[in-house]
Amino acid sequence: MTRLRPHHALAALPVLGILVGVPFANRVHGYIFGLPFVLAWIVGCVLLTSAVMALIGALDRAAARDEGDGGGRA
Repeated sequence: MTRLRPHHALAALPVLGILVGVPFANRVHGYIFGLPFVLAWIVGCVLLTSAVMALIGALDRAAARDEGDGGGRA
């Protein structure tokens, strides 16, 4: 089992975007690219999730390479 690193806390950003941001985004009555604002917000959070997970994966690979354990794979 690998240990948790500080950059793993970045995974909380999309979760907070959905849990905290949606109630506030639901008060906006505008449209973005033809989508209601709250739906555009949720789509943005889904895209943010992919970007954050890719960033965490890259940081994990870099940390494993620095520690010299061959990329962290078994």
